[in-house]
Amino acid sequence: MGLFDGLRRGQDVQFDSGHAATNAIELTKRRAQISLTKQDAATGHLRVNLSWRMRTSDIGGPQRESLLRHPFRALKPPEVVGHSQSMVNVDLDLGCLYELQDGTKGVVQPLGGYFGDVNAAPYVKLSGDDRFGSGSGETMYINLDHRDNIKRLLVFVYIYDQTPAFDRTHASVTLYPSSGPRIEIHLDERQPQARSCAVVMIEKIKNDEIIVRREAKFVYGFQAELDRLYGWGLQWGRGYKTKVER
Repeated sequence: MGLFDGLRRGQDVQFDSGHAATNAIELTKRRAQISLTKQDAATGHLRVNLSWRMRTSDIGGPQRESLLRHPFRALKPPEVVGHSQSMVNVDLDLGCLYELQDGTKGVVQPLGGYFGDVNAAPYVKLSGDDRFGSGSGETMYINLDHRDNIKRLLVFVYIYDQTPAFDRTHASVTLYPSSGPRIEIHLDERQPQARSCAVVMIEKIKNDEIIVRREAKFVYGFQAELDRLYGWGLQWGRGYKTKVER
């Protein structure tokens, strides 16, 4: 959140600013919505990126020691801990529930290999599946040149397997419109048992306006629970990924 959050020339601003040194808009509980149409950014490819990293405080990272209570421990060199699969067994996936104007509904996600298509329905495509939290994360593309065909898109994140760990990751979803500042949604709520999170809704509303609305709603189940929460009405079954070598 910027230093002058909520202030610009003595007036309220529509959004919370991101870091002062970056060209970014942060959607928060207080300022949760932005219009891509009003930002002249409702055309071209909207890039959506998921990235995450470990909270160092949760993996035995450096911690301050009291010189009075632990004089020798404070002098011990801090243990260097890297980001590896052995320390955090978490696989965050990026997905999207879509509903088109003709009533077509479905999902784009790594599980099941539903990677979508950017030039044909559903006009949403996932570039790949990052299973280990690399620097580039996972990226999805939405073709807003076909916005007249899109009714609503719910971008979500889920933990495919292993222990729920939203409370031990710095996860964020960033939207990069074709023009204007990027849009950031940080998943920093402490939800240790949650397995899925509805992150952002991209929706066509009255006057053909495309809006982006922060959701940040955590649930304890998977896609089916998100479906029920938002009334998508799809049929879900258990799916699995093929094993890969690191």
